Amino acid sequence: MSNYKEYQRWLELVSRVELPHWDDLPNFDLYMDQVVALMTEYTGPLGLEAVTPAMINNYVKNKVIVAPAKKKYQVMQIADILLLTLLKQSFSIQEIRSGIDRVTASEYPKQAYDRFIDLLNKKISLIGKSRPDRHAENLTDQLLEAASDMVVDQLETNQLVKIVKNSKSHEPTKIK
Repeated sequence: MSNYKEYQRWLELVSRVELPHWDDLPNFDLYMDQVVALMTEYTGPLGLEAVTPAMINNYVKNKVIVAPAKKKYQVMQIADILLLTLLKQSFSIQEIRSGIDRVTASEYPKQAYDRFIDLLNKKISLIGKSRPDRHAENLTDQLLEAASDMVVDQLETNQLVKIVKNSKSHEPTKIK
């Protein structure tokens, strides 16, 4: 398969991805193997590293997520595992946990999660689409454009995290 066809196949797969909102997550408790299967279903098409039981156990051991009750994971833990899986590509696990805690200090976890998922789903739907700031004519140019966007977005994100982390007061977000 040519590189271009492989990229087009991935774009087609990604175009069908819609990450779940809070109310779309299972509203019943799940065992570890069910959580792993669910994360694979959600993030596999994106090409992210598969979530393993060892990873989840490590999150619990390091108090990044709340320990399961009777070996069963609830919606809050599932949402946290999904966020960790998505964000660990760019941030340390501790930075992610700190960010989740900061956002949920002024907003209910469900609303904060859903707002992030809405933004992410919108961005995912634009992957590979023609954008006014991109002029790629081939895969190499597309790679350069995507990589440069990533660097700039990472710089901006790091600065925002730094500012929020160092701020003494937090303006509460209105809960909708």
